[in-house]
Amino acid sequence: MRDRMFVVLLRFSDNKPAAGQHMAGHQEWIERGLDDGVFLLVGSIQPGLGGAVLAHRTSREELQKRVDEDPFVAQDVVTAEVIEIAPGMADERLSFLL
Repeated sequence: MRDRMFVVLLRFSDNKPAAGQHMAGHQEWIERGLDDGVFLLVGSIQPGLGGAVLAHRTSREELQKRVDEDPFVAQDVVTAEVIEIAPGMADERLSFLL
């Protein structure tokens, strides 16, 4: 069975000015996802539009729960969209995803 893959898009909302108040919690949320092995890659959507997460080894439901726990999401600093990808082909460097 192939591993499920997800892209989580975290786009800034009108409440973007509150980001500084919740940055420490958001960073802890990211670190927890990386430590748990669920997040493979985390980065910014350019130019300054929000962030994106590449996730795997989780279900859509578990990932949605995790996303809802992000302080940026909980405090409406960003809106979250979870996109599921069914991996079909990959460069050999990413073959572990198939």
